[in-house]
Amino acid sequence: MKINILFFGIATDLIGSSSQEMELPNQSSVASFKEFLLTEFPELQKMSSYAVAINESYATDDILIKENDVIAIIPPVSGG
Repeated sequence: MKINILFFGIATDLIGSSSQEMELPNQSSVASFKEFLLTEFPELQKMSSYAVAINESYATDDILIKENDVIAIIPPVSGG
């Protein structure tokens, strides 16, 4: 299935792009997507953690991804 991935913050710098279109196997969960993401973009291992949002809502590892979902990779944010 086809998905769109949006990268924010340091993830954009690590990947060198703010978005990617990718193919995932059907019935992929957020947990399996994270594993897939690290094989496709090993430089993401430099981030200590990140959140995943699907269609603008934060997603837990057990959520299933659907065709044409927009997935955002959101690194930790600090500020003051």
